[in-house]
Amino acid sequence: MSYFRAVDPFPLESPEQTRLAAFYAGLADGRLTTTRCTGCDRTAWPPRLFCPECGADGVEWVDLPREGTVHGFTVQETGLPAGFPAPRVFAIVTVGGHRIFTVLLDADPARVAVGQPVRFVPLAIDPDSKGNPRWLPAFTPSA
Repeated sequence: MSYFRAVDPFPLESPEQTRLAAFYAGLADGRLTTTRCTGCDRTAWPPRLFCPECGADGVEWVDLPREGTVHGFTVQETGLPAGFPAPRVFAIVTVGGHRIFTVLLDADPARVAVGQPVRFVPLAIDPDSKGNPRWLPAFTPSA
């Protein structure tokens, strides 16, 4: 069977496939990272290889906080991508001054609220066509 990329909605994460492989390697190590401009010291989300503020291309990888707050959310009950059981809470989480679109794991949709504290947990997704593991950033309600 051949691998058909069009039916795979997840990012390719290896260094041969993306120059942002360090981001995915950080997720695999349990870290939420992004890039910081070495010129103006601003961080960007999502991570970029250039600074959206000053246009410089010198960036370094930095860790973001593991804790955040729910900025907004929605509950999806039908039409979810393969592997996502319903209902699923998708949220915009504020972390380190950035708003991250993500999924909330282990979240009771009836109890999710704007301003609710959440913590980062890496989410393992289906491996790529070569069997390499892949990760996405996710969050779970804080106790």
